[in-house]
Amino acid sequence: MSRSAQLKRARPERVARPIPPPKAVEQARRARRRRAAGHARAKRVALLIAASAALGITLLLSAFGSGSSAPVPTAPAPAQRLLPSGPPRPQVVALRDTLRIQMPISQTRVTAVGYHGVDNGALALEPVGRQGNEGALARLFRRIAGSGSNGLTYYQLGGEGPETAVLDVGAAPGTDVYSPVDGTVVGITGYVVSGRRLGSRIDIQPASAPSLVVSLTHLRSEPTLNVGSAVSSATSKIGTVLDFSRVERQSLARYTQDAGNHVSLELHPAATLAIP
Repeated sequence: MSRSAQLKRARPERVARPIPPPKAVEQARRARRRRAAGHARAKRVALLIAASAALGITLLLSAFGSGSSAPVPTAPAPAQRLLPSGPPRPQVVALRDTLRIQMPISQTRVTAVGYHGVDNGALALEPVGRQGNEGALARLFRRIAGSGSNGLTYYQLGGEGPETAVLDVGAAPGTDVYSPVDGTVVGITGYVVSGRRLGSRIDIQPASAPSLVVSLTHLRSEPTLNVGSAVSSATSKIGTVLDFSRVERQSLARYTQDAGNHVSLELHPAATLAIP
């Protein structure tokens, strides 16, 4: 056998591949696109699950943490606060059974509203409005439930005892304070802090709840106010806010742009409150 014949025999014969029909090519392309889309969708789902898990952890930490969020200062006090404020418009700020506690300071002068605990026998109040520093989970639940808040925002300030035993209504020193209830003044005594008398404590027996006594402090009593004086809510002026910034650290300052001065209000059973 000649060499050329041997080389020809050794070479494999080329087999022509059949050209697939256009329909099959298109189907293959569609299958590849579907696989790519499936991979992309799986990545998006995985990212969404991871983001949801991170959000859930954040909500739980916020809801079951200390219960206090970053301070939300009020706007700077307008120049009108330097002028006489006048009485507040009627607005219920807290409740205790059938007793309705009215705003004691003109709404145009209020810097912030807060509640704190105290272990002296004061009764817990039921705040009206919404808590401005509540946890994220509580805010989410309230939005889902659609609970209203009448536009009033308050802050929880901590302390021992019932956490809503003391109501603090912030205002600049010298701001007029009005009676929060209809009733009779049953006591005007000195308010003592660290051995020093600072202003007065005014005790008012509500006409609608004579078994209780509303006590107000952190204020200077009105000179014309006497024991036995009849007072009307949001009408009768009983004193002015005092400056306590030099004698105590005021928790309400975390939510205002001033020293956090305020008038404080407590509710006690009349039978257990010693009234001079």
